[in-house]
Amino acid sequence: MRASRLLSILILLQLRTRLTARALADEFEVSERTIYRDIDALSAAGVPVYGDRGPGGGFQLLDGYRTRLTGLASDEAEAMLMIGLPGPAAALGLGPAASRAKGKLLAALTPGSVDGAARIGGRFHLDPVDWYRDDQPAEHLPRLTRAVLDQRIVEMRYESWTATHDWRIEPLGLVMKGGGWYCVAAARGKIRLFKVANILSATMLETGFERPADFDLSAFWSEAIQRFEGDLRSSEAVLRASPLGLKRLARLGSHAARAVQTTGAAEDDGWVRLTLAVEQGEQAALDLLGVGPEIEVIEPPELRATLRDLAARIVARTAPAT
Repeated sequence: MRASRLLSILILLQLRTRLTARALADEFEVSERTIYRDIDALSAAGVPVYGDRGPGGGFQLLDGYRTRLTGLASDEAEAMLMIGLPGPAAALGLGPAASRAKGKLLAALTPGSVDGAARIGGRFHLDPVDWYRDDQPAEHLPRLTRAVLDQRIVEMRYESWTATHDWRIEPLGLVMKGGGWYCVAAARGKIRLFKVANILSATMLETGFERPADFDLSAFWSEAIQRFEGDLRSSEAVLRASPLGLKRLARLGSHAARAVQTTGAAEDDGWVRLTLAVEQGEQAALDLLGVGPEIEVIEPPELRATLRDLAARIVARTAPAT
């Protein structure tokens, strides 16, 4: 613990030039006497740190001294700073740790590169939430983060779209998707997905678990997404669309954008024919209704009928009052 604090003090002095004993004590939540002992220990280890008393005083390093204890090259540290964008780290409960890590990364840079690297946080910002949507609440995310890192079992109450159940899970990883967090966990004999915002309560137990040696979070997530989208849109519709209709269709999602990109040559009226994966039942018609009169459903006939019925009901609802 003390060794880590000594290294952190050294890095802070390197980054901020001069710091008082009070500021360092507040930073590390120790007494000023402890800070004075730490400074003595750094001096005894050959670190050229000295202090000035009185107003404007404080501790600082001898001009030109830099530590290379981080072991990172300058370009490596610059690249790592891009990973340290603040939002996800704070949500996971790792905000303070990310801040300390950023200080260590900056310390690995050459003097001429520090200013440029420090500007990264002011020039790049990550906002994973789509337009017109709010960030989904994730009250239990920090606790799950700790359980994932420490391989500890979690007991939780979870509300799905059908019912509320109690679960005992072995959390294997966390994934952010579209502004929402998902927990990938082993539970009841298989690996499952849980939306963190739907967790009503969560308790991390002292009981640990063995993480499967061959589990690959990234590969599992990719396969799960493909499987989910395939199950969700298990039907196909044949459409004709105008150039404007194609633009509107592409906004329905990546599956629709891919379908638009693979259309053939335009017909004499400028419209093109395409095949689109759609959900079953009324949802497909509701999705297509937003495209307006710029599409024509060719097949299946059931979708044509549903779309026609919805349009007729809208016309009836919006007819002028008599």
